[in-house]
Amino acid sequence: MRLKDKVAIVTGGAKGLGRAFALKLAEEGAAVMVVTRKDMDNLRETVRQINDLGGRASFCQADVSQEEDTKAMAEATIKEFGKIDILVNNAAVYDGIKRKPFHEIDPDEWDLVMNVNVKGAFLAARAVFPSMKENNHGKIINLASEVFFTGSHGFAHYVASKGGIIGLTRALAVELGPHNICINCVAPGFTDTEASRSLADVAKYDTSKTPLSRLERPEDLTGAVLFLASPESDFITGQTLLVDGGRAMH
Repeated sequence: MRLKDKVAIVTGGAKGLGRAFALKLAEEGAAVMVVTRKDMDNLRETVRQINDLGGRASFCQADVSQEEDTKAMAEATIKEFGKIDILVNNAAVYDGIKRKPFHEIDPDEWDLVMNVNVKGAFLAARAVFPSMKENNHGKIINLASEVFFTGSHGFAHYVASKGGIIGLTRALAVELGPHNICINCVAPGFTDTEASRSLADVAKYDTSKTPLSRLERPEDLTGAVLFLASPESDFITGQTLLVDGGRAMH
């Protein structure tokens, strides 16, 4: 097991990508604190699935855009498991966003997307930093998106937020490196999740520009997150790994 005796936090862990990440980390031996803002029934289901695998998990309700919530999340994790080794910043506003021209996006909606998608990752990283600094080791994995590289019509706020995540990752890599903390991004393409199905008919997604010629699934991303959480990536920081079937290349 690559993560034996490690402790991970996965935000946005109630379903979709977050649940897939939490299950994968648990399979590899990590104790996992799964976090969400409001979907508590599904969050408990994630914990149940981990427990059924013989893993260790607990849950915490937190709004990552609120500093006190992220502090409470970190404190609950340390109280339950004793430390924090890994943070997966997966929570994001995506489900239910309506595509519209940038000049029609409500400024309040812009602020909501930025507060959760960028500020949330910043606050969560700040909350876990003391534990990681004390242990002189840590892994933070942020979720960016292929759309930062390609753009996406009607999604100006979401695309901008994912660019902000990449910028934040690079800035924090410089600051966290002296404490032996690695921070990297995984950038998925359009993935078949509950949230994606709320935005579009995934069966009609055009895969003709994807060299691997199929729609991405959550399990296509778990290996990248596991790699960046594991000792195998101990000399990688500040990077963005595109996992999109080759649709965008850089």
